[in-house]
Amino acid sequence: MTSHGRRRRRTDDSRRRKVILIAGAAVGVAAVAGVVLVSCSGSGGGGEPAATASAASSAGGSGKSGGSADGGGSGKSGGSSTTTAAAPAKYAKLPSPCKAVTAGTVAGLVPKARHSAGTPTSGGDPDTRGTCSWTGNGKDGYQYRWLSVSLQRFADDPRLGSAEDQARKRYTEQLQELSAVKGFTASPLTGFGDQANQVTGTQTLAKITSQNDTLLARTGNVVVLVEYNGAGLEGKKNPSAGAVQTGAQQAAKDALAAVAAANSNS
Repeated sequence: MTSHGRRRRRTDDSRRRKVILIAGAAVGVAAVAGVVLVSCSGSGGGGEPAATASAASSAGGSGKSGGSADGGGSGKSGGSSTTTAAAPAKYAKLPSPCKAVTAGTVAGLVPKARHSAGTPTSGGDPDTRGTCSWTGNGKDGYQYRWLSVSLQRFADDPRLGSAEDQARKRYTEQLQELSAVKGFTASPLTGFGDQANQVTGTQTLAKITSQNDTLLARTGNVVVLVEYNGAGLEGKKNPSAGAVQTGAQQAAKDALAAVAAANSNS
């Protein structure tokens, strides 16, 4: 081989070595880039493949989400929050209003009632509200008596508030309405649920003046309204204010006890 040929061969060999070195360098850069890419993509959250976790580990990361920037995090997501559940309503149902007052109480307050079992007011959900009334003219036919018991239960509502708050609001509204009647006086009571007032007065209708008493009480999320009126007909003497007040109180005690008993197994 001539000297010119040897020089040409050495030149070709040198060029091939440069190409190999450049290619090798490119592969090395790609490998490093691959490790960096895998390491970065592996920091986004749990559930990454093993290769990702391994690459992240080799890069010095924990491979778990939520860790601190220096790799010292525990890998758990943000702090836990505690939500306090609202207390359930005290009462989930109502008794039948016609059974809320005992037969003995009815017989004592409305002698010779036309319907001793009471006359219910129909309509509505019986677990939400109900009314029952008794009326009669007494043993001699001249002692008019009228007794009515109304029950209203409230349930929790995200728009209206808690059951008890709604009952408290309704109690306040009714008391304001009753107290606004001319000639009637409201007096607070204790021992009748959470709140209670008794509104007393007289009312004349068709030339007959009756002694009227309304007892309004709230127990938890239930509002109880007892109305008791009495009048003497054909010139007969009216019942005293004290007797009517005592009668309304007895009926209210029965009704409050009936509400509690209806929910004793809830």
